[in-house]
Formats: sequence, structure tokens, C-alpha cells
Amino acid sequence: MSDQIKFIVDSLNKEPFRKNYNLITFDSLEPMQLLQVLSDVLAEIDPKQLVDLREEMPEQTAKRMLSLLGILKYKPSGNATDMSTFRQGLVIGSKPVIYPVLHWLLQRTNELKKRAYLARFLIKLEVPSEFLQDETVADTNKQDISAMEEEKDQLIKRVEHLKKRVETAQNYQWMLKIARQLRVEKEREEYLAQQKQEQKNQLFYAVQRLQRVQNQLKSMRQAAADAKPEIETGFLHVGQAALKLPTSGLMKRLEEEIKFNLYMVTEKFPKELENKKKELHFLQKVVSEPAMGHSDLHELESKINEINTEINQLIEKKMMRNEPIEGKLSLYRQQASIISRKKEAKAEELQEAKEKLASLEREASLKRNQTREFDGTEVLKGDEFKRYVSKLRSKSTVFKKKHQIIAELKAEFGLLQRTEELLKQRHENIQQQLQTMEEKKGISGYSYTQEELERVSALKSEVDEMKGRTLDDMSEMVKKLNSLVSEKKSALASVIKELRQLRQKCQELTQECDEKKSQYDSCAAGLESNRSKLEQEVRRLREECLQEESRYHYTNCMIKNLEVQLRRATDEMKAYISSDQQEKRKAIREQYTKNIAEQENLGKSLTQSPRLESSGLISAHCNLHPPETSGKTKSCTRKSWSKYETSKNVA
Repeated sequence: MSDQIKFIVDSLNKEPFRKNYNLITFDSLEPMQLLQVLSDVLAEIDPKQLVDLREEMPEQTAKRMLSLLGILKYKPSGNATDMSTFRQGLVIGSKPVIYPVLHWLLQRTNELKKRAYLARFLIKLEVPSEFLQDETVADTNKQDISAMEEEKDQLIKRVEHLKKRVETAQNYQWMLKIARQLRVEKEREEYLAQQKQEQKNQLFYAVQRLQRVQNQLKSMRQAAADAKPEIETGFLHVGQAALKLPTSGLMKRLEEEIKFNLYMVTEKFPKELENKKKELHFLQKVVSEPAMGHSDLHELESKINEINTEINQLIEKKMMRNEPIEGKLSLYRQQASIISRKKEAKAEELQEAKEKLASLEREASLKRNQTREFDGTEVLKGDEFKRYVSKLRSKSTVFKKKHQIIAELKAEFGLLQRTEELLKQRHENIQQQLQTMEEKKGISGYSYTQEELERVSALKSEVDEMKGRTLDDMSEMVKKLNSLVSEKKSALASVIKELRQLRQKCQELTQECDEKKSQYDSCAAGLESNRSKLEQEVRRLREECLQEESRYHYTNCMIKNLEVQLRRATDEMKAYISSDQQEKRKAIREQYTKNIAEQENLGKSLTQSPRLESSGLISAHCNLHPPETSGKTKSCTRKSWSKYETSKNVA
């Protein structure tokens, strides 16, 4: 299983996938990512399979992959129950199911590309029933089906004929068993050859690595041998003591490093530690004190200002004294402070450079480990890389020449094989026609017996000729054959030259066809992506158009309502301003004012009528409806109210 995963990772890291995986990252892929890798491999075999799985339903993905694997003749190991497990594992992205599929696909990618390309021409097309209503389409479909059936019958007859010819031979079963064993051994031989090639590659990588390690060891030994001590007296300061020692280049570097470390330990780090302690003490003091208010802050600011003024006064007094000794000392102090600051800055720069160098070394070692995990080799440097590139160039030229020769031989072999198939097919057709004619004449099997008789007679004549043939006859036959071969070679030389030119032209045309096809595929993919973007934009613009149309209709309705209200208002203003009394009476304002005046008059008449006040009806009404329950009896007077109160008290 580990060899299988390693082969998959190596194949995915190469062209045309360039996934940049290692064993850990590939094994840690999630099921969805693993299915996407399988889909990408299938898309390399059949470009129609280039799909983003995030935009596709799981059922469609499984159906698409299973159909293509069926066309490619992939057979998972197991029985019917394992087939259902295989389908389920393909849907959920199971590693035990997908790893063998990837291994099988990546082993024979070029062969499967050819099969996938030819499959669309060999699969029977399902014509819809509505198209079969047309007579022309139906007749064409029937003719195709009949032609395919005839071809199938011919193949079956050919197979049966071959079986009959083979079954007559002696030891038929034994020969069939031997043929099966031969096929198994050939497959095993291919597998062993593949393993042998892998082991050769591993051995080559190991030898290269050993050579690089040996070169590194050699260079290190040379560097150690060249580091001879050049006797130069120098001082090596350790603490307060100074030792006078002979120093070489290595000793100088060590002395510089010791000086730097001593400076860092004795000067820089103690100062930084003292500053940190002071800062910590100050922060602890600030934390221990109570919280300050605005008044405390103002007081502290005033104290700071007073101290600053005192400092300025002291500086002025010092400048007025103008003591020369203090001036000289201040100059030296200033120079010493500048030198110390420069020294601290350089030490910090050196420390940062060392940290950066360490980080770069860690990154370089990490990159080396990654390259070692990818192909088991290390990065070449300097002259080794130049030698490796020159060796690759020479090998690439040799490879191109050999590849061209192999392509020519393959083309010639394909042509000869096709010629042989055509001749065999023609011979079989003639044999079938001869058999049908014999059956019609009633002498079936005559040709077979005639062939046997001719063969026996030929054998007999050959034996007789061999008996009576002499050495002179054999030499004459050899001369004739040689002359015949030379004549055939001279006759075929021009044809072979033309054939080679045509082969070269065919190769150029196929290469041009492949380039045009790749350009077409890339252009079609770009147009498809642009079309999808334009469709999305059109959909968005249509939605905006619908929203704007609804807003437009709503605005029109509101405008019409406002126009109606404005028309009413203008009519009312016209009626109100008009001098015609009839139109004024029609105005709504006049009608409302008239109704208000009538109601006011009615109320006044009801409140000021003495008859209603003296009448018993009001008192009876007030008795029935006291003021606290009836708000409608506003015409009840104080007298009726007092009568109501006295009657209530008596009760």
C-alpha cells in the first residue's frame, strides 16, 4: 500500500498535474479533496470530466465517474457485494476505494486517453423516439444497426472458424494452457520490469546522494587541511586577563566571536537588565500608589514645569561660568557617549544579522528536507549543477534522436500490420465466398480437401525435389533469390523515400492538429467562463430592471393620487375664490361652516330656553340619569341637580 501511495504522489507531482504533494499531505486529504483529485485525473484522460465538485451533486459525480470507468474497462476486485461497496466508497470518497483507482489510472494514462477518445465513436447512440418518426432517420438507423449486426456475425464466424482450425490440432488443451501461462508470465514480466526500473531509479538517486555526500566530505577535509596556522601574535582577552597566543584565520574568527559575546555579557545585557529593573520598579511603584484624579495630575504637571525651569536656570548659570576644564570634559563625554551608542547599535545590528542568518539556515534546511521527501535527492550546487545540466542536454539530444527513430519504426510497423490485416481480411472474404459457392454446388469441403491434397502433393514434390536436387541447383536458386531481392529493393527504394516524407508530413500535421486542438480547448474554456459571467450579469441586470419597473409603477400611482388631490384642492380654491354664490355653496368649506353654525345655534337654543328649565321633564330626566352616569344630560340646571341631591339624602 505504501508503494502504491508513493507512486500516486510521484505521478501527481509530475506534469501535467503538478500538485506538490508529499506522503503526509496526500494521506491527510479530506474525502472531498480526494474526489477532486480523482476528477482531475479523469479530466486529464477525458477533458469533458473537468468539473468543480462543489458545483455538482454527489449523485451526478458518482454517475459520471462510474460511466467513464466503465468505458475505460476498470474492474474492481470482488464480487457483487463488493461492487456495491465500491459504488458507496466512490460516493463518500473512501481511501481504500480511490487509491487503487488512481494507481490504475496513473499507470496507463496515455493508453486510457486513446480509449476515451475512441469510445465516443464506438458507443451506440440512443436516438430519441420523436426523431425516429422521420423515415430518413429511421432508415439510416436501421442500416447502421444491420451493418453492425453483419460485422458482429462476421466476427463470430471468424472466431468459430479459427476455433475449428485450432481444435483439429493435437494437444489443443495443453497448448491453450501453455498460452494462458505465457500471458500470465508476460504480465508478471512487465510488473517485474517496472519494479526493476523503480529499483534502478532508487539506486541512481542513492548513488547521486552518496556522491554529493562524498564531495561535501572531501571539500570539508580540504578546508580543514588548508586551515594551517599562520603565526601571528594576538591577544585573546578572557575576563580581565589577556593571553598572547598564535592566531590563524579560524582563531581570528573565534576571537572575534568571543569578543562579541564578552561585550554582550559584560556591557550590553547588564545595562538592559538594569533598565528593565528600573522600569519594573517604577511600574510597581505606580501600581502600588492609589488612583490619581485630575487635581493630582495638574499638581504633578506643575511640579514638572518647576523642575524644568530650575534645570534651565542651572544650565544658564553653568554656561555663564564657562569653565574650560568642564568644557573639555563635556566634549570627551559627548564623544564617549556617541561611541557607546554606535557600539550598541552595531551590536544590535550584529545580533539581528545573526538571528536572520539562523532563520535563513533553518529555512534552507527545511527546503532541503522537502526536496529530499519529494524525490529522495538533494539540491545540487555550483559545478555539480552545471555538470548535471550538460549531461541532461546531451542525454536529451540522444533521447530525441532515439525517439524519432522509434516513432518511424512504429509508424512503419503500424503500416505493415494494417497491410497484413487487410490481406487476411481479403483472404477470409475469398474463403467465405468459396465456401458459399461450394455449398451452392453441393461440394462443400472441396476446397479444404483440395488444399490438403495440394499440400500433400507439394510436400511429396518437395521431398522428391530435395532428393534429386544437387548443389548446383541450390546455388542457382540462391543467385536468383539474391537478384530478385536486389530488384525488389531497388524498386521499393523510391516508394520508401516517398513514404518517409509522407510520414514526416503526417507527424507535422498531427502535431499541428494537437496544437490547434489545445488552442481550441483553451479558447472554448475561456468563452464558456465569459459566457457564465455574462449570464450572471444579465440575470442581475434583469432583476434590477424589474425592481426599477415596479418602483416606476408605484411612483406613477403616487403621482396620479397626488394629481387627483391637487385637482380637488384647485377646484376647492376656485369655488372658494369665485364670486358666484352657487359655486361657493358647492364648496366643501361653505358646507362645513354652514353645518357648524346650525349646530351652534341649536345648542344655544337648547341652553337658553326657560321652558325646558321649568319643565318637569328635565327633572324627571335628571332623576333617571344622574350626572355621574349620564354625560348626555347637559341641559340639567342647578335647581334640578339640587333636587336630585336632597332626594338622595332622604333616601
